[in-house]
Amino acid sequence: MYDLTIIGSGPGGYVAAIRAAQLGMKTAIIEKESSLGGTCLNIGCIPSKAMLDSSEHFYNAGHTFATHGIKISDLQVDLAQMVARKADVVKKTTDGIAFLMRKNKIDVFEGFGSFVNKNTIKVTRADGSTEEVKTQKTIIATGSDVFSLPGIEIDGKAIISSTEALELTTLPKQMVVIGGGVIACEMASVFARLGTEVTILEYADRLIPGMDADLGKELAKVLKRDLKIKVNLSHKVTGASVDKGVVTVTAENKKGEEVSFAGDICLMAVGRKPYTEGLGLEHIGIETDRGRIPVDEKLQTSVEGIYALGDVIKGPMLAHKASEEGMFVAEVMAGQHPHINYRAIPGVVYTWPEVAGVGYTEEELKENGTPYKVGQFPFRASGRARASMDDGFGFVKILAHKETDEMLGMHIIGPRAADMINEGVIGLEFRASAEDLAIFSHPHPTFSEAIKEAALGATGDRVIHM
Repeated sequence: MYDLTIIGSGPGGYVAAIRAAQLGMKTAIIEKESSLGGTCLNIGCIPSKAMLDSSEHFYNAGHTFATHGIKISDLQVDLAQMVARKADVVKKTTDGIAFLMRKNKIDVFEGFGSFVNKNTIKVTRADGSTEEVKTQKTIIATGSDVFSLPGIEIDGKAIISSTEALELTTLPKQMVVIGGGVIACEMASVFARLGTEVTILEYADRLIPGMDADLGKELAKVLKRDLKIKVNLSHKVTGASVDKGVVTVTAENKKGEEVSFAGDICLMAVGRKPYTEGLGLEHIGIETDRGRIPVDEKLQTSVEGIYALGDVIKGPMLAHKASEEGMFVAEVMAGQHPHINYRAIPGVVYTWPEVAGVGYTEEELKENGTPYKVGQFPFRASGRARASMDDGFGFVKILAHKETDEMLGMHIIGPRAADMINEGVIGLEFRASAEDLAIFSHPHPTFSEAIKEAALGATGDRVIHM
């Protein structure tokens, strides 16, 4: 019998397994796919970043290299090679997870895991054969699946999800993207950079609606200016049909008028849903709440000894959130007292410029009635940004309490925002003031100097380079 069995090998599952093994638990992991790593490593985070990187190189070669004195002629896209490189990146990454399982003496069962009872999990292999795994405790870390709007079926050919988008080897001429969130903006960027005419349809009044409003407004400007993406906000999609190779998407605009958009590919990117179907939760008395598994403060379900984490529970569907929860649960099981500050978990969009945010948004502070002040610094005033890309877009925005100066949030759209946001994460964890960030010496010239300048702005009228 295992001390712990984990269903799902994504960033939450495999991290939990490794930490549990480090803490001396006899651990097993069950994965229905032939490779470990879950959605993130196989069809999500890692492959999408590989394609984003490749498409960015191509775009820069055709649009920005000349200003640096680099001339290129006869520039072409080899989409098949981009996809092949992406597949190689994925394989190396998932092979690395398999190595870590062996290194930490974690037993891996390939097949679909479902509960027989709280201490027995049935593993059903692809060939239909089964075996049972006995376990003292279990973590449900099965992640999420693609989600579509009612009445619109993802056929994998004309109407696709991000999974199929990452496998396309022929460049679409026109793509209609339903959704304006993280996945939508990233995939729209990939194909627009390569030459596809892209149209985005978003229900909300701004892109990336879960993030600070100023970030979404600035991102829309960049996507329109640089990539010529047509951004249609406040559009409620009502249907999609395919006829003779043309996809027609219908929607209602903010005036209530019916409008339509055509393309040879429609990308459905309106979010994901928790993956809990077929797990046999009814056999152990767990009921879901709007698709998610309810848990307590220790991430334990209503059944003692059974925990859940990542996309199947409340909170944003982020790989690094799941990883933090994986560490957390393993340490809880070992009798330790770990800590997760959900307010200090950052969100990132890997467009160019990158977008990142952590802590409270300005909209949340207004809604809560929290007195706050804002410090903001544009990258157009950064010497490092000008030297690197002549980019006049983007900024760092810091929100601090108006009375105590405690930092409440940091929001960045600009170069290397995904890496720089960690200053905000650390600041929130240590309850730093804006002045704390302002007095730290930042090397010159760097993009991160914009954080110091924004912090100076939040402490008062102290910005130096603007």
